[in-house]
Amino acid sequence: MGAQALTQEVRPAFYALDRGGWRDYVTLLHPPYTLWHLSYVAVGAALAPRFHVDRLLWGLAAFFLALGVAAHALDELKGRPLRTRIPAWVLVAATVASLAGACAIGVAAASAWGWWLLVFVLAGAVLVPAYNLELALHTDWGFALAWGAFPALTGYFVEAQTLRIEAVAAAFYAFWLSLAQRTLSTPVRRSRREGGTTAGVEPLERALKLLTWAAVALAVALVAARLR
Repeated sequence: MGAQALTQEVRPAFYALDRGGWRDYVTLLHPPYTLWHLSYVAVGAALAPRFHVDRLLWGLAAFFLALGVAAHALDELKGRPLRTRIPAWVLVAATVASLAGACAIGVAAASAWGWWLLVFVLAGAVLVPAYNLELALHTDWGFALAWGAFPALTGYFVEAQTLRIEAVAAAFYAFWLSLAQRTLSTPVRRSRREGGTTAGVEPLERALKLLTWAAVALAVALVAARLR
């Protein structure tokens, strides 16, 4: 039993499924982390003075395409950190189609709700390739800005078409929590992907799982309060 445990392959992430087929596509989405960062969009939206469910849903859809699919596909294309068997051309196609879909949602939303939203659409379209291809902002602080503060601010702006003090506070919340996520996840990733072990990082990984559900629960609670 001990020898078998020693030779067992350690997965590249705690949420990674066995390699091959549809499981690779699920793993590619980084489900816990995608939910975590989508929660920032919901938090920002729920704090806005005016709340529209349809705007929140479209915002979540755009960020799911841009972050959940396009950004993660680019990340996998560069170095195969999740060790999936998804062909490179599929990753490229998924990136282009998803980012285009996110931008299309943003442009349509801007035409319906306010053209200043195009500033956020353009910023998102630049952030995805710039960060995930490591062209710019590929630091812990860049991660917290791009995938923490930015989704929270966008979620608020989509609803309110302006930014106020509560939007800035939400952005700071998302920024610092994302920075905490990065601080915890970096040694976990290195241990799993480079060292082939989880020894010594189990508490960090458990903290990541707990923080994921805490972030999602807060977003659900705030949205539920606005629906009353």
